[in-house]
Amino acid sequence: MHIRDEEDRDHATVYAVNAAAFETPAEARLVEALRARAHPVVSLVAEAKGKRVGHILFSPVTVAEHPGGRIMGLAPMAVAPEHQRRGIGSALVRAGLDRCRALGFGAVVVLGHPGYYLRFGFQPASRFGLGCPYDVPDDVFMALELRPGYLRGVSGTVAYHPAFDKL
Repeated sequence: MHIRDEEDRDHATVYAVNAAAFETPAEARLVEALRARAHPVVSLVAEAKGKRVGHILFSPVTVAEHPGGRIMGLAPMAVAPEHQRRGIGSALVRAGLDRCRALGFGAVVVLGHPGYYLRFGFQPASRFGLGCPYDVPDDVFMALELRPGYLRGVSGTVAYHPAFDKL
């Protein structure tokens, strides 16, 4: 398996992977909207035997009370159903976190399954004083400091790009 930056030629396949991995094509459409309107984004694809089998996207989020913060939101992450449970998603998450760190971001938030994301060091975002803009259980909205102590003293509700409002 190989992970690389998404390229223009990948757009149709990335759409197909996201549409197949989720119940509706909403996440696939979200990727298209974020790719066009959110900057910067980290968009990576996983290839296996020359076929694109996974995708992950990170886009900037904000906390009004911390306007200079450099925080990314991980969403969405998808692996083609026939390639799931082979470590592709984990490899995408690790590569994406490394890329965000290299770009100077201090933290990442994710709305996802705690049993999955805890293995990467994510913790409930409420431990950092961060609130979720969506009505979800506390344990599914998580944060990870890419730089130790980055979220110290930060509190408030995380705001995602307006493209998320269409989900």
